[in-house]
Amino acid sequence: MTDQQPIALDDISKQIIEELQADGRRSYASVGKAVGLSEAAVRNRVQRLSDAGVLQIVAVTDPMQVGFARQAMIGIRCTGDTAELADALATIEEIDYVVLTAGSFDIVIEVVCEDDEHLLDVLNKKVRSQPGVTGTETLVYLKLVKQQYNWGTR
Repeated sequence: MTDQQPIALDDISKQIIEELQADGRRSYASVGKAVGLSEAAVRNRVQRLSDAGVLQIVAVTDPMQVGFARQAMIGIRCTGDTAELADALATIEEIDYVVLTAGSFDIVIEVVCEDDEHLLDVLNKKVRSQPGVTGTETLVYLKLVKQQYNWGTR
């Protein structure tokens, strides 16, 4: 993620984002027809939105189907600079989500692991060993019921 200030989105950029959220594989020509622009204009806007960190076009997989049977959300309590710790955690390969929070935890992370042994290794050797970590609470996923990325724009 980025620390950049949000950019102002016009209605056309919002429509492009919503079209790609519905189906990220759509051609720029098809998106252009839907929003009233040429293929080249859509390609340029998507590139600018991508360069600005507004969107990414990626293949989202089901971790279970690609060999990652254990996912968990981990709440972390810490001392010191939470942003510094969050940056360090963000470099760990198994961690796909890092959020600074208020409340019971200072940081919440999501990990994707091959199995319970892998999760234990990540917890002990990569998370709890970080300077400033004073405690963790692990919420192991039993079943992913819903995950979506099509919340649109405002």
